[in-house]
Amino acid sequence: MPNSASAKKELRKSKKRQMRNKKTENNLRDLIKKSRRAIEAKDAGAKELVMKTLCALDKAAGKGIIKKNANNRKKSRLHKKFNQAFK
Repeated sequence: MPNSASAKKELRKSKKRQMRNKKTENNLRDLIKKSRRAIEAKDAGAKELVMKTLCALDKAAGKGIIKKNANNRKKSRLHKKFNQAFK
């Protein structure tokens, strides 16, 4: 439990950031799942969804929500599935 006023404020800020990061992670997970499903179904809108997902991944990596290598790995795997499905 924080004692000083600055420690209390830091705790509030930390909780806000944690909630924001968690929301972004959940949105990323949902986008990736939707993209994979669209690719597997060979949906016409798969390309737009994949591009949206890649953009969201880059933003999350830029903000430090996910690590750079994790970002690159997820993008690579998504691209690979997309390219295999739509040759």
